Amino acid sequence: MDLEGKLQQIKERYEEINQAMADPAIYDRPKEYAELTKEHTQLKELVDDFDEWRSLSHQIEGNSELIEMNEDPELTDMAREENKEMKTRLEELEEEIKYKLIPKDPDDSKNCIIEIRAGTGGDEAALFAGDLFDMYRRYADSQKWSQSILSVAESEKGGFKEIVFELSGNEVYGKMKYESGVHRVQRVPETESQGRVHTSAATVAVLPEVNDDVEINIDMNEVRVDTFRASGAGGQHVNKTDSAIRLTHEPTGVVVECQQERSQHQNKEKALLMLKTKLYDMEMEKIRSERAADRKSQVSTGDRSAKIRTYNFPQGRFTDHRINLTLYNLDDILKGNIGEVIKALRVEENLEKLNAIMD
Repeated sequence: MDLEGKLQQIKERYEEINQAMADPAIYDRPKEYAELTKEHTQLKELVDDFDEWRSLSHQIEGNSELIEMNEDPELTDMAREENKEMKTRLEELEEEIKYKLIPKDPDDSKNCIIEIRAGTGGDEAALFAGDLFDMYRRYADSQKWSQSILSVAESEKGGFKEIVFELSGNEVYGKMKYESGVHRVQRVPETESQGRVHTSAATVAVLPEVNDDVEINIDMNEVRVDTFRASGAGGQHVNKTDSAIRLTHEPTGVVVECQQERSQHQNKEKALLMLKTKLYDMEMEKIRSERAADRKSQVSTGDRSAKIRTYNFPQGRFTDHRINLTLYNLDDILKGNIGEVIKALRVEENLEKLNAIMD
């Protein structure tokens, strides 16, 4: 792991930026100046750490030479004590630098749209989809995020055939992105008279919401707009008018709908945001697939057909298959206490990223 070589490259780039920013002509190119300023700010902390890292390394080397050559026991002891303290700081600094070298995902700071769909298992799968929604709702409350239901198709016996909702707040996608995939549940359904354990599944898709800084151009001539009468949760008013909106993007076949707002205009606005988010995610999926061809990630958020979790009720067991994490506090997790799991997944992802840049 050539940490020094990596940091030397960063320092050279930092000095190049300094030279470019010292040129008065840069002020005539405001866009380029803004980009350089941003990169300068990002690199400065690492360069300062590198300077401290080199200074400590040189001091340790100098003290080591002094210890070898000097016969004064008092001076030698002082040098040894200094080296001990400096080596501890050097190790801490190296860990800090490694963490800072990990590339940040620009989508992490975004809000997200989450789709939960009942999979195999009929009514039991719909009930489980409802459990997952409740788990995320409680976790979002603990994070002080706001929630907004965009579309819902309820199941006759409870739960949801499908529910789409938006989470807004601080670093929402950065925490929720690990939830994408197939969630499997093993439990005895209430309708099961023999007490047999059934296996059902629900699929979760977490999409980073499109911000103003992302250009997604949609030709509305290529979008079919349908209105219909809303159904499901949301109050009696939803059934009185054709306020629900369905948008079909004909070039890609992507379909979105929103039915939870009172007015057709509000529903169309939110449906358009959902459409832009889905089209953006399709573009990002292509990039993720290309990267996956080079390096298979254990905690990949790209493959939504992968079975990522098992929730085993008879044993009270929760298992995340990507990182072989098994916990026996299933009730607690379903109450929204998933912070420990998300933290473990983030650590694993950071290690993967670090290994990639250090190869």
